[in-house]
Amino acid sequence: MTRVWKWNRPVTVREVLEDLQQERSIAYTTVMTVLDNLHQKGWVRREAEGRAYRYEAVSTRAAYSAALMNDAWSQSDNPAAALVAFFGMMSEEQRRALRDAVHIVQGPEEGPEQGEDGGATRVTPDAADEKRVEKPDEKPVEASGEKQGEKPGENPDSGPGGTGR
Repeated sequence: MTRVWKWNRPVTVREVLEDLQQERSIAYTTVMTVLDNLHQKGWVRREAEGRAYRYEAVSTRAAYSAALMNDAWSQSDNPAAALVAFFGMMSEEQRRALRDAVHIVQGPEEGPEQGEDGGATRVTPDAADEKRVEKPDEKPVEASGEKQGEKPGENPDSGPGGTGR
């Protein structure tokens, strides 16, 4: 499937074979059997071209990955805990990509309240009935935008001459 997705066009067994043979020795019949199995499973469609077939992916690699994640998540006995564990494994770059994807799916009107950095925030009252902002991946932040323990006006995230926001 990797080769079929990579080329993003209908491919022949011969083309896949020649590409694979650059890395290892493999028989034509092996590639033909794998592509036929993928066709039987509905992962690729094929059209006859002379005495051969051209195979084309039925869905994108991204759609396939999404279906795998959805299947794994839906089989969990505690979907919320599974998501928390999954998000906990993500790098900061992956979390940014996730936030971007959520914004695309939800649209600008439906998303949660946005912080100054564009990240999702949750506003909750604390014991003094003061508004506090909690970000999922950070410690609570005062509504003024300064982190606990920082002196007013300090921002360790800011670069030279910048505000960090």
